[in-house]
Amino acid sequence: MADIAGAPMVVRVAQRVAHSGAQEVVVACDSPLIAQACAAHGVRAVLTREDHASGTDRLAEAADSLGLPEDAILVNVQGDEPLIAPKLPAACAALLQRTPQIPMATCAHAITESAEIFNPNVVKVVLDAQGRALYFSRAPIPWQRDAYTAGSGGWTMQGQPPHPVYRHIGLYAYRHRFLRDYAKLAPAPLEQAEALEQLRVLWHGHSIAVHVTEQAPGPGVDTLADLERVRAMWLER
Repeated sequence: MADIAGAPMVVRVAQRVAHSGAQEVVVACDSPLIAQACAAHGVRAVLTREDHASGTDRLAEAADSLGLPEDAILVNVQGDEPLIAPKLPAACAALLQRTPQIPMATCAHAITESAEIFNPNVVKVVLDAQGRALYFSRAPIPWQRDAYTAGSGGWTMQGQPPHPVYRHIGLYAYRHRFLRDYAKLAPAPLEQAEALEQLRVLWHGHSIAVHVTEQAPGPGVDTLADLERVRAMWLER
């Protein structure tokens, strides 16, 4: 419910996603206050149970309540990404459409700043040769032994690493039928250790396709400092 230029952050996210070409934008939430705030700004909201373990579990309930077809593609944009580029949800959905054998897709961007690599609030993803996710972590992966140096202020990167380090961008595309399967999967130990819901998918043997974008994503909001930065950037748009 944090305010950004006169509207709640979740409303700002919905407004950005509305420019992606999506057929409909819906906020899935467990709070009547959030639903009321969305309605006040013309954004549709669906109330879900309060006990979901992750946002994907919440989306699965919301998708069922909307009566969507089994082959519908849904894109989940997290409510702390008010500066998400509108073209990213469309690119993520298009990737899933091109890969019918894969049930889920997401996005990533190459990191160039040393501070982001070592920041646990910046989630990293490692890809295989086909552009599928091997692992997501808050740790600096892949660990590039000869490019990182430990100093009194922590770890730093010397020049550019020999292998790209990708920042995971917090949006996912799913087929509706897979969402139903996901909701039945037991939470994974690695998911709980890293607090990253997408690890449940990998843990249970499913693949995640990754769209790598050259456009740097806007900052997400994980801290009060992030919120102040986003507020300033929103006014500068």
